[in-house]
Amino acid sequence: MYTNTLKLNNGVEIPQLGLGTWFIDDDKVADAVKAAVEIGYRHIDTAQAYGNERGVGEGVRTCGIPREELFVVSKVAAEHKTYEDAARSINETLEKMGLDYLDMMIIHSPQPWVEVNQSENRYVEGNRAAWKALEDAYKAGKLKAIGVSNFQIGDIESLMETAEIKPMVNQILLHISNTPFELVEYCQKNGIAVEAYSPIGHGEILKQPEIGKMAEKYGVSVPQLCIRYTLQLGTISLPKTANPNHMKANAEVDFEISPEDMEILKN
Repeated sequence: MYTNTLKLNNGVEIPQLGLGTWFIDDDKVADAVKAAVEIGYRHIDTAQAYGNERGVGEGVRTCGIPREELFVVSKVAAEHKTYEDAARSINETLEKMGLDYLDMMIIHSPQPWVEVNQSENRYVEGNRAAWKALEDAYKAGKLKAIGVSNFQIGDIESLMETAEIKPMVNQILLHISNTPFELVEYCQKNGIAVEAYSPIGHGEILKQPEIGKMAEKYGVSVPQLCIRYTLQLGTISLPKTANPNHMKANAEVDFEISPEDMEILKN
């Protein structure tokens, strides 16, 4: 089991490998969380938009591991662009999950989902308002860390103009053949950890023969190669699965991709 941790800019330790729970139903996700914890996962990622926070909370509370040993993350829905909506939703999440605090909460997207890639509006004021709600919840001890997701460089810069607290992470779509290097470098240079969601690229990567060949060379599966790639970029990797066999395999990534092969994968 890969157990490396990274230190966020506020000193909080985050496990570098986590379990994503997107598309796992609320009534099945508690079992998925428990299976993951049994395998050795300590970082569980959910979101208001996934509709499974209740089940994730149940899994966290009943998995038999002390709460402080787990790193539990949720996301403020992309539609919440006022202070009141964001603040209310943070409290609702804690209530739904039955938890006193979350290890991290992040803004799910700078734009409401219906507008993602459809409109020019980056919701500068709305994101500042939602961020203020996160800052206040952080100061109140409800959240141990706060961050953003799907934010571009411009979104982060406009947030920083009024933010008191710098985001600790930016969770973005990142996988082999889709690595936004400029954004990754910007975040890392500015002390914002990068989290990679869908590190296996929605399964499309499994169909690429040259990646299959490279995985064979290392004696690993394509998903293992994909996860290892994101870890070696210094990002936090969040493969999502409800299948315990996949969870186990996804965590067996203690091999090293050579610098030459990393260059090939980057390009």
